[in-house]
Amino acid sequence: MVGPALAQAQTVKNNAIVIGQVDSVTSAVLKETRRVWVSVPPSASDPTFAKQRYPVVYLLDGDRHFAYTSDIIQRLNVGTSRVFPEMIVVGIPNTLRTRDLTPSRPTSEEGMSPEELKTAGGGENFTVFLEKELIPYIEAHYPAAAHRTLVGHSFGGLLVMNTLVHHAALFENYVAIDPSMEWDGEKLLKQAHEAFAQPRFKGRTLFVASANNATGLDSVLAANDSRWKLREELARNPSNGLRSAFRHYPNDTHNSVTVHATYDALRYIFQPYTLSPAAFMALYTNKSIEDGPATRLVAHYKRLSAQVGYSVLPPEFFVNRLAYGRLAQPGQAPQALALFQLNLQNYPTSPSAHAGMGDYYETQKQPDLAIASYTKALQLRETPSIRKKLAQLQTKK
Repeated sequence: MVGPALAQAQTVKNNAIVIGQVDSVTSAVLKETRRVWVSVPPSASDPTFAKQRYPVVYLLDGDRHFAYTSDIIQRLNVGTSRVFPEMIVVGIPNTLRTRDLTPSRPTSEEGMSPEELKTAGGGENFTVFLEKELIPYIEAHYPAAAHRTLVGHSFGGLLVMNTLVHHAALFENYVAIDPSMEWDGEKLLKQAHEAFAQPRFKGRTLFVASANNATGLDSVLAANDSRWKLREELARNPSNGLRSAFRHYPNDTHNSVTVHATYDALRYIFQPYTLSPAAFMALYTNKSIEDGPATRLVAHYKRLSAQVGYSVLPPEFFVNRLAYGRLAQPGQAPQALALFQLNLQNYPTSPSAHAGMGDYYETQKQPDLAIASYTKALQLRETPSIRKKLAQLQTKK
């Protein structure tokens, strides 16, 4: 196993744009060394903010989908565009695709040679690799939270569905993009029929995307399309605990649907993260301390944590931005204080949280408290700008 050196997403290094790094895992299960492509959020290597852990997206056919998935995730979790959390992306390139992504070995399959079919049916073994080797490696070597999303297209979507049907606890979220449910005489579809009738999917989310595969007859939608049979299975069992969505893309083919579907799937999965437009604007405009930004953020993230099943804190940089914005407005010092205190409560070992409190106290003409806050920030990390502020305050005393 090759140890990682955290590289933040989309950085310039040696005149190259870097969106991740290549790591590898030597697999006893698969009897081979498997490369993985890993993208880590920029904040993981930013010394300004407190260290945190991130949900992980595991991408099948990783070399095909890594770049745009990483970009979508980064674009939609920064600044005012934050609609879901920062995440680690793990792309898994193929070695023997048919072997690893198909859960059974049919005697014949349209469009496949006998030689290729001989390698099929290793999906369950590949799932063991994910569970016993890759996931533990990622969670041991990267700042990964135990909250996982599995994304797959075509054969990858087939494996996503097989994992949900037979190993639902392994991932919290499943994204099956135009899955090959017709495989092996729709064997998995029949297994799904039995599995979805059982109430054992609480806390799991599934997004299924279907492309236009009807060759010009999309408005008719052939009754024997296995993806639409899957839609019927999901609709037939609304009380099994599974939160699911099925979306058809009439203007996309099997190969073009992936980008749109990945974007929509992530928006659907992490919909609870999104503040409504009115609630978002209130963070900047509401002047009541009882219903101000700190109070609203605490309530929102408390509800969110309950919904997603793990503790989610308001992002430190976002709270900082709100706090400094309020501090610059006349009469809004109490709102700023509540926000700075919220960061300090959530990130007590963060130098920036203590530095923020120091800035607040300095603007409020409380030099002793400012000195104490700056001193604590410097104990956690030496920062020239904070050292200068501390020296200036001490000189005035």
